[in-house]
Amino acid sequence: MSLEYQEIEKLLLDYKIPFPETRLVNSKKEALKSGKRIGYPLVLKLFSKEGEHKTEKGGVILDIENKKDLIRAWDKLSKLKNDGFLIQKMVLGKELIVGMKRDLQFGPVLLFGLGGIFTEILEDIIIRVAPVNKKDALGMIKEIKGYKIIKGIRGGKESNLNAIADIIVSLSNLVLKEKNIKEVDFNPVIVNEKQALVVDARFLINE
Repeated sequence: MSLEYQEIEKLLLDYKIPFPETRLVNSKKEALKSGKRIGYPLVLKLFSKEGEHKTEKGGVILDIENKKDLIRAWDKLSKLKNDGFLIQKMVLGKELIVGMKRDLQFGPVLLFGLGGIFTEILEDIIIRVAPVNKKDALGMIKEIKGYKIIKGIRGGKESNLNAIADIIVSLSNLVLKEKNIKEVDFNPVIVNEKQALVVDARFLINE
């Protein structure tokens, strides 16, 4: 069973896991009001209690630049099955994945790798058994084959590795304490030279 958005937000705040400004809305009026408050550009996405990946069902619209774009996006997504909508500040950077699966033998096992399309194409994932500290987390980042992509190649700006490591450590602390959580999926985590933010979070709990 997946957690409600309010429960997800509380966990992220409690464990100091950074995420973009986000609002759960249930009407076009609420969406427009929240969009104005957050500020463009925005992302609009479905929220599903079933924990489905939104991108696979066409439930994410990026690069919403103004009120007209937001109305168009709302009219499109509102035709799809949903449990509400998330309106979120648009964040630019490299896509990563951070997650956890609770193993019967080893307990919570953390994973890290490149996110987005790279997750399935490259299968470039590093795993560690929790707990992990900052040094361990930085080691995980540097061990994947795509480390140079994250760091920045050909004059690209270097990603904030410390911010990524902080998210990994915070997730480690979370899953060690919240023993009812059996799976976590932060995908994507967007990182740039300034920050790393969890753009989409999914928590599965024991029923």
